[in-house]
Amino acid sequence: QVRLVQSGGGSVQVGGSLRLSCAASGSIFSIARSGWYRQPPGKERELVAGVVGGGAANYTDSVKGRFTLSRDHARNTMYLQMNSLKPEDTGVYYCSTYWRGRNFWGQGTQVTVSS
Repeated sequence: QVRLVQSGGGSVQVGGSLRLSCAASGSIFSIARSGWYRQPPGKERELVAGVVGGGAANYTDSVKGRFTLSRDHARNTMYLQMNSLKPEDTGVYYCSTYWRGRNFWGQGTQVTVSS
């Protein structure tokens, strides 16, 4: 069983920055496939950034150059630094990790970008 607890998020104006955190109950981020997803209002959940084990992160085109996924293995925590935020970045953001045949999810956190 993996428990993911998110923090961060909130409301920001266009061009602002936010950082999301995802703390895991164990040393999972160094070995599992993990990532950040978001669900815009009225739309389906989409992958924003993903990483496998110790590899480099990949990003969906709309956030490349603005978002950065990072991990602190000593703290079992994964981050999503979001810069130059746009209204279309608004949504509920979830961290996730896939381990031993199961997807585990954080509780979700709202990000609202206003113009």
